[in-house]
Amino acid sequence: MRAKDAGFLLAFSTALLPWSAVALVRGGVSPELAAWFPLFFIFGVVPVIDALCGDDYRNWVTADEATQLEHRRYFRILTMLVLPLWLGTLTWCTWQFLHLPMGIGGRLGWVVSTGVTGGVLAINPAHELIHKPGRLEPLLGGILLTSVGYQGFKVEHVRGHHVHVATPLDSSSARLGESVYAFVPRALWLNVRNAWRLEATRLRGRGQSPWSAHNEMARWSLLWLVLLAASAAWGGWAAVGFFLAQGVIAAATLEVINYVEHYGLSRRELAPGRYERVTHRHSWNAPQRYTNWLLFNLQRHSDHHAQARRRYQALLHHPDSPQLPAGYASMFVLALLPPLWRRVMDHRALACRG
Repeated sequence: MRAKDAGFLLAFSTALLPWSAVALVRGGVSPELAAWFPLFFIFGVVPVIDALCGDDYRNWVTADEATQLEHRRYFRILTMLVLPLWLGTLTWCTWQFLHLPMGIGGRLGWVVSTGVTGGVLAINPAHELIHKPGRLEPLLGGILLTSVGYQGFKVEHVRGHHVHVATPLDSSSARLGESVYAFVPRALWLNVRNAWRLEATRLRGRGQSPWSAHNEMARWSLLWLVLLAASAAWGGWAAVGFFLAQGVIAAATLEVINYVEHYGLSRRELAPGRYERVTHRHSWNAPQRYTNWLLFNLQRHSDHHAQARRRYQALLHHPDSPQLPAGYASMFVLALLPPLWRRVMDHRALACRG
């Protein structure tokens, strides 16, 4: 196994962050501070490791190499193993929320830390899984998304975002000059609404009722209600509140990343409502080695939009794609500071528009 291939095992290290926080409490650190440790690591330590590990520009060389990469079970197993790992982590985090001696500040930190962990550990692998053919991988991806209450992403992302990316029709493409604080609430609402509309349109086109068992959104929502009821039965209203809150934070984390991935980029309108074909020039790319390991090559997002079915291990780095100045962990923090964000990104986005 190549070192580059083994690097993707680091994606599982995110699950260790909540455990590390509790270990700090047992070591004498205040629960009020330890609850925030996962956030400190993701947004404070990861950018430093990113800088130390450097960039990865390597691509497969031949079509045969690409085919071999696509068919290696190792890579597929990694993303599928995330499901039991995340469900176990979420259950454990809920238990700690119910029993750790934390005040309001600690509880807030634990909810946000769990939600951000879910955004990385649950939604990111789910994004890889829902794009794949067959039934098993999309099923596992749907369960992961439902566990954070963002099941609509499975429908809207594939049938909406990938069709309309970098156009005014896409709810997950941030406009030039739009702040993340305006974008995220809009994206959360429109993505859920669009998912239901897309599924209703699909069913009507097949002569089926949107209010039937054929509705994928209805089935995932039923599973979400089952998870919510299980939380209530296990831990009462506190567990219900935690389950809902971590899901909102996880979904918001995803949409901040969407903001970073597509900010200010646009496709040329060839005719009213018809746009040029999506290419690797319509999403931001980031070559940082460490965060690409953590995120199953999500930062090679330009190639993902050009070849949506291509598996993460075979995604290409395109030097002529729009390039982010840093990895996602750093850009996430920068996005939360709109004046600095625009100072760094606006001129880059305008240059990419040609």
